[in-house]
Amino acid sequence: MAESPFLPEHFARLDEDPDPVFYDMPRKVVHIDDHAIEEVKQFFRDTLPSDGVILDLMSSWRSHWPPDMPKQKLVGLGMNAEEMSENPDLDDFVIHDLNSNPLLPFEEATFDAVVVTVSIQYMTQPVEVFREVHRILKPDGLFVVIYSNRMFPTKAVAIWRGLNDRQHAELIGAYFQQAGNFTAIEALDRTPAASGYTDPVYVVMARKS
Repeated sequence: MAESPFLPEHFARLDEDPDPVFYDMPRKVVHIDDHAIEEVKQFFRDTLPSDGVILDLMSSWRSHWPPDMPKQKLVGLGMNAEEMSENPDLDDFVIHDLNSNPLLPFEEATFDAVVVTVSIQYMTQPVEVFREVHRILKPDGLFVVIYSNRMFPTKAVAIWRGLNDRQHAELIGAYFQQAGNFTAIEALDRTPAASGYTDPVYVVMARKS
């Protein structure tokens, strides 16, 4: 495995108060507009396994799951119980602070796919979390990271704040590479076509080798 290019200061944040303090209050907002949300739903239709067991990592009150897409189970892992209890897509949820404990509370080879939707910028131990995602994925399982250009800036890590959209894809690719044992790393621009402005939608994904 290559020597890590990351330093602790890369994952510093403007607000270093414990995350449970920040997320104790429900924040029922979405990071992307309606056009982008519809594109995320279409991407899920196009890419995720039908009737699968899926983990919505860093979940909140919306998962943008297509209502017409069958699933066996969608599990949320996030920080706020009220938010996830109001998420109409989740079948179950777990409260867990990834930034204080990157070990995921699931058995090996549990999920067909894991998704992180517009939250990767808040992850302070991404390589450790990506290794855990690899552990809990079934063989050939898919890990999908979706991002845009909005954030809570005080909670986003320094390295994310300092990069542009293309560089964000390279950064997530580096997370996959440092975690090891992922294959077919792919970056996509899924920004929807619209007559006016729409938030961008970018995807970086890989499979468990």
